Amino acid sequence: MTATLHPLGTPAPTRPAPVGIGWRHAHYSALLEQRPDLDFIEVHSENFFASGGAALAVLREGRQHYPVSLHGVGLSLGSARGLDEDHLAQLATLVRTIDPVRVSDHASFARGALVSGQPVHAADLLPVPSTHAALDAMCANVQRTQEALGRRIAVENLSAYLRWREAEMDEPEFLNHLARRTGCGLLVDVNNIFVNARNAALRGETDNPLRMAQDWLDGITPGCVDEIHLAGHAFLGDIVIDDHGSRVCDAVWVLYRHAVRRFGPVPTLIEWDTDVPALAVLLDEAQRARDASGQALQVMPAGADA
Repeated sequence: MTATLHPLGTPAPTRPAPVGIGWRHAHYSALLEQRPDLDFIEVHSENFFASGGAALAVLREGRQHYPVSLHGVGLSLGSARGLDEDHLAQLATLVRTIDPVRVSDHASFARGALVSGQPVHAADLLPVPSTHAALDAMCANVQRTQEALGRRIAVENLSAYLRWREAEMDEPEFLNHLARRTGCGLLVDVNNIFVNARNAALRGETDNPLRMAQDWLDGITPGCVDEIHLAGHAFLGDIVIDDHGSRVCDAVWVLYRHAVRRFGPVPTLIEWDTDVPALAVLLDEAQRARDASGQALQVMPAGADA
């Protein structure tokens, strides 16, 4: 038997990854009453920007029992117009209030051209072109965010339903450059990677979406991944969408084990945002993530598929 080595050449750790769930309104009371065995909980930052009120009070109570990860959708880190300073100031206030274990947002843009003096908000997470100019803009916005928050943030890859014609590098290379230049972390959403690969297969661009997704993971530099997301997806007509409305599928569990073997036992989140089930279902998915990460890190025979 030969111990599996992680990418830095040292024996792979065997403790499973820390696992959390997205804490949504439907489970506010149940989680506080039951206090299940979780390593952290994650909330959407923008839902708690108010200076007071019931939502922030609930989050404060949750923070007494669990580390909290703040996951945002509104920074628009890829916007060439720069950041919304009011939004950033509200996030900074929430960070000071909650002292989260991690802060994250997306490698996307949502703010565009001015209309009547105000930037139009797309109300969606739109992909940025993989160009050096787009990378420069995102690096500037990430650095500004980290300066305002006084901490490192993690930036998540998208499930993208449109593509730019311009491309000077692939997405993993773009994210690697971003992490190296700014010191930010990466939030690797394994489900998003598989959704994009399945849509590529539907377009006839690959006959093996699982391998395509594994190659994407292999393109990310180990050591800069701060968190992993797992979720469900669904078909909508002739496209696969990242709807966060079902259990993690078998192929994504395969990819997750691949990611753990590459990146180590990175904190892992179960996301479920639509058709939210009973808390027990999320806790069952969390246990599956613990089990899968533990299996991935076990000593394997020499020559075993990593």
